[in-house]
Amino acid sequence: MPRAMLDYTKTILQKVSFDAKLFTKELKKAISRLLPNEIEELKIWLQFFIVDKPDLRPTLLLLKA
Repeated sequence: MPRAMLDYTKTILQKVSFDAKLFTKELKKAISRLLPNEIEELKIWLQFFIVDKPDLRPTLLLLKA
């Protein structure tokens, strides 16, 4: 079941990636709800997802904190 939350989070982040502020807000929510190992998996996914989205690159800092 926890895997479902990670998949849901990825779906939401993909849908809001047009707006950096909204993306940041949803990412913060996800960090507060996911387990530590899921956050690590999300971090890897995010690095690949934002390769062609330079306006979202600062959000990686949220996962390093």
